[in-house]
Amino acid sequence: MFDHCLYFNTTSLARQLERIWTEAFKPFGLTPPQAFTLRAVLAKPGMLHSELADTLKIARATATRSVDGLVARGLLERRATEQDGRESELHPTLSAIEIGDGLNAASGEVTQRLQAELSASVFSGFVQQARSISSHLT
Repeated sequence: MFDHCLYFNTTSLARQLERIWTEAFKPFGLTPPQAFTLRAVLAKPGMLHSELADTLKIARATATRSVDGLVARGLLERRATEQDGRESELHPTLSAIEIGDGLNAASGEVTQRLQAELSASVFSGFVQQARSISSHLT
């Protein structure tokens, strides 16, 4: 019935991937959105909320909620910027830095597992197609 439905098939895939990534980040006590948020800030300390939202391709309000949870857990901190008092820089705490390599390793393991199950070319082709479709719809 829904064999040719983009919404149904991508949502089904998203639920499966959510379970896989949830399991990967469980040892850190983080949800996938929190882990990807933290990984983004670890990769670019001092990024602004707007940059984070752009990087993760999510609404700024969604990014703020994710950051709020990480600030409450002591993994991120906000610092006022000199240029604009309405925007904050995001910085990882020492606790975040300490788990950064583990988060990247867990993510890498999931990627390797999916590449092995699907084949590296199918995996990379799908990611490229998904990005292309996403950019055309925005």
